[in-house]
Amino acid sequence: MRDSVSKPGIRARLRVEWPGFTLDVDEHLPPRGVTALFGHSGSGKTTLLRCIAGLERKATGQVCFNGEVWQDERTWVPTHRRPIGYVFQEASLFPHLTVLGNLRYGQRRTLAKAENQRPGENKLSEVSEDKFSLEHAIELLGIGHLLERRPAALSGGERQRVGMARALAVRPRLLLMDEPLAALDLARKQEILPYLERLHDHLDIPVVYVSHAPDEVARLADHLVVMDEGRVQASGPLNEILSRLDLPIRLGEDAGVVLDGQVAERDERWHLLRVACCSASLWVRDNGAAVGDHARIRILARDISIAREPKTGTSILNTLPARVVSLGEDSHPALTLVKLDVAGSPVLARLTRRSAEELGLTPGMDVWIQIKAVALL
Repeated sequence: MRDSVSKPGIRARLRVEWPGFTLDVDEHLPPRGVTALFGHSGSGKTTLLRCIAGLERKATGQVCFNGEVWQDERTWVPTHRRPIGYVFQEASLFPHLTVLGNLRYGQRRTLAKAENQRPGENKLSEVSEDKFSLEHAIELLGIGHLLERRPAALSGGERQRVGMARALAVRPRLLLMDEPLAALDLARKQEILPYLERLHDHLDIPVVYVSHAPDEVARLADHLVVMDEGRVQASGPLNEILSRLDLPIRLGEDAGVVLDGQVAERDERWHLLRVACCSASLWVRDNGAAVGDHARIRILARDISIAREPKTGTSILNTLPARVVSLGEDSHPALTLVKLDVAGSPVLARLTRRSAEELGLTPGMDVWIQIKAVALL
């Protein structure tokens, strides 16, 4: 037990009982990157997040962060003394203050906590000033032109970006985000996702992100925790979990994987990028990324076809060698999911059972996969 307490990251061994629902988890979340708590509504994601924040006094068990005990049988650190930033589904800004006034309110809370700390507690001043200066948060979230406005004059996406900046203004050592895009329409979600990606790339603190949206998880997460009925069904690196065929929660049409690579070439004539990944290359639509930039590509199972031999005379730009790892049941009896290995990276393909039978697919078989460039995100 002592090793689990001192181990970097978030240790959450918790139980909460309500009529008709029990949260029962024992997880160790990584000390860096974005951990997504994923599952359908009512699976316990937000309850677990609130327990980590100290907002559920009924929770029993243990919460530790980087060796610090926030909760156990003898200890209870109240929420305002935990070095966290919390982003809710609704920004809940003070309507009588400007955007800048809301951000400075968060700063004042940080200073007050630092002044009231007890001897021996970790000093908030030890947190990197550069990473969490107010100016840096404003720049990361692109809200410099909004500082003199009041919340009533902001769009939903703008309010949420201000709420994120306010959470960063307290200079947290852990950022908790509870479905920050859930209250936004599709256009506002697409507007704010690039800012969340910027946070992912620039923050050096762990982020725990609650979501039931596969597209958000694919774009943002490094580590995935799948929850169902108050319990963790699977936990691990994003692609390892996305490529499993045995999980009780299926993603349906959104089943697929995420591959990391680097932009290797820009084809200006055809507005395409060549991304180097899986010891091979994939052509994707040009989204403005520079050559040398990190690229994350989402490949949906429905967008992959399998052939016994490489095809010629086809419109499909991406053809890669692969090896069949396993076959599993899909959500409809006519379909099957095929797990493939592409140069060491797992990839999923969705086929009809008839096609799999006609191809004679078996584990260990060498095949070729085809992926349309227009399908890659």
